[in-house]
Amino acid sequence: MVEGRQRARELGIRIGDLPTGKHNAITDVAGVRVGHATISYGTADDPPGSGPARTGVTVIWPTSDDLLRHPVAAGFFALSGTGEMTGRSEIEELGRISTPIGLTSTMSVGTVHEGICRYMADHDHGVGGENGVLIPVVAECDDSYLHDARGFHVTTQHVFDALDAASGGQVPEGAVGSGTGMHSFRFKGGIGTSSRFIPDEVGGWTVGVLVMTNFGARHRLTMDGVPVGRHLPLESESGPDRDEGSGIVIVATDAPLDGRQLARLAKRAALGLGRTGSVGADGSGELLLAFSTTYRPNMSDLVASQRLIENHWVDPIFEAAIDASEESVLNALCMAETTDGRSGRVLPALPLDRVRAILAEHGRLST
Repeated sequence: MVEGRQRARELGIRIGDLPTGKHNAITDVAGVRVGHATISYGTADDPPGSGPARTGVTVIWPTSDDLLRHPVAAGFFALSGTGEMTGRSEIEELGRISTPIGLTSTMSVGTVHEGICRYMADHDHGVGGENGVLIPVVAECDDSYLHDARGFHVTTQHVFDALDAASGGQVPEGAVGSGTGMHSFRFKGGIGTSSRFIPDEVGGWTVGVLVMTNFGARHRLTMDGVPVGRHLPLESESGPDRDEGSGIVIVATDAPLDGRQLARLAKRAALGLGRTGSVGADGSGELLLAFSTTYRPNMSDLVASQRLIENHWVDPIFEAAIDASEESVLNALCMAETTDGRSGRVLPALPLDRVRAILAEHGRLST
């Protein structure tokens, strides 16, 4: 935990009725691992091209086995498409992904794409023969308000470091990894995660979400239905030129869903963004991906024979994804600390004491 920062639940915020997983993180879905490489050096006095660097790489391993030969089913949805997620054509065409998922800053997509390819080739992750080509999934947000984007500070070594560092359990949040330079509602944003467990009588599945936040007008910030942003006026007009930047949402589940159903799940997760204040603005790239760790397309099978959830039973999974997406955004805000960057710019941390008081006034804090 970042000193002085607390996750939303530690503040007393409870989103929805479903219980969380053990770590309240995407890693509560068995086999999912997350790794960060945080890049933060230099000062506002550095000349353009040499710093300051406020960026990084975050990676998500959907499973620990051979993704190339046994990909995971996946679906994609764009709430607002002014952004980039590589590999989406294959997701939409075949309903699957076969590499780790990378998150980074806008102008570093190519480096992270290459890094994932090199890492998997070097580690012999099923690369060879007719199945040797990789199409990594890499998504981005623009962190150039704080970060010297044209300095190209992300390297393939940072990608390797994030992939090697990936683990289960608790996930560092806030201004870490690819979230190091990101904003949210003119506060410091970044990486957030959450999970939900669905009761056994309706499946017993787990849904986990990880977000990279870079969006939001201050007056629209909403926490558990309370218009918190209206009570937190801007101290000045400082902040990103456009309040709506981008947001990436990655949904993981162990529920056996195919690509079509996962695209529906990704679409529902967008409602979680909306609950926090996103409007999917014109200049915003809010891209969402969902994958299943148990429905595994097998290219050697002539006829698929895996079990699949009937559509009638997916509503609790939708609910879980919406609630976990909302809470993930709040965790990114709550855990991010004040960060400075280029040209003397500063993104302040969300004032937790003030937020707690506002929510208490509206009767929204749990004990």
